[in-house]
Amino acid sequence: MARLADTRPVFFIEEPVTDATGPARWERSTPAPGVTVLRPYTPCASPGFHAEQLPYLAALVAELMDAEPVADAVAWLYTPLALPLARQLEPAALVYDCMDELSLFQGAPSELVEREAELMASADVMFTGGRSLYRAKRGRHPNLFCLPSSVDAAHFRRAAAAVAPEPRDQAVLPRPRLGFFGVIDERLDLALLDGIARRRPEWQIVMVGPVVKIDPASLPRHPNILYTGQRSYAELPGYLFGWDVCLLPFALNDATRFISPTKTLEYMAAEKPIVSTPITDVAEPYGDIVFLARTADDVVDACEAALHQSDSERHRRAAKMRAVLAHTSWDTTADTMRQLLARALRRRLAVSG
Repeated sequence: MARLADTRPVFFIEEPVTDATGPARWERSTPAPGVTVLRPYTPCASPGFHAEQLPYLAALVAELMDAEPVADAVAWLYTPLALPLARQLEPAALVYDCMDELSLFQGAPSELVEREAELMASADVMFTGGRSLYRAKRGRHPNLFCLPSSVDAAHFRRAAAAVAPEPRDQAVLPRPRLGFFGVIDERLDLALLDGIARRRPEWQIVMVGPVVKIDPASLPRHPNILYTGQRSYAELPGYLFGWDVCLLPFALNDATRFISPTKTLEYMAAEKPIVSTPITDVAEPYGDIVFLARTADDVVDACEAALHQSDSERHRRAAKMRAVLAHTSWDTTADTMRQLLARALRRRLAVSG
């Protein structure tokens, strides 16, 4: 978004937060030049872009349009449930940036599949955030492109260069340390995490990120598991610096069938050993870099292998990580998206006459 903001202002609307104490309102922040993040607060308790939320959000969007008139606005959607709000903008072009097979998520609303079909029929251009997701959507949109997530390599390389300050809650822990950062939700294999902690009580497991859509009481609780809660983007290299092994402990279920974790490349930027369950978009492209394991016993064995690599093996994997990162950047991704969007705008203008 920051890179796209080089050529047009970006307003990023988050999912609403319930606040019954007052009228609907925006909370604004500016995390990067040209990017305004808008967090809506409404009195409605329904989650996400639920139908009951839409009247409140529609009023806020109308308020935004009056305050920030933008010619030739582009509506860029990550969730099909926001389509009614996008149409309210009367956009010059509609983009669907598809990052997950949302219909497979536990508790997904029944109208999600119908709304996605409607969005795909309306979108001028569609992106997928991973190769397996692209294969699943191929043939369902005439202007579909696979643009996997990239990485801010310089930011996460600070962990490899030992220039990132280690957070206090982690610095006091003994070694070895296994770490994960990201959303903690139904995509993680909590039984696997429990199994690792039980089998190696001397290993410290650090889980960095918010707990979302699952009951926190369902998390395995052991003295050697630290849940930090959500941390800022700026703090992540500091956590990563102190890890001996990076984990991708995803469950193998419908919710993970098409995911392509950005954190894979972020871990690689720090040149840390990575142990992952064999989800497709990690196993297929990076099977010779990442240690793959399915069960708790196998993950423990893979972590042992990662911890005790020879210098030559560690250097081999690090060299392959650097080769992967040499061929990806957010600059390239943003430039490609900008070109495809411009082409879509020209096509729409030609059709409209």
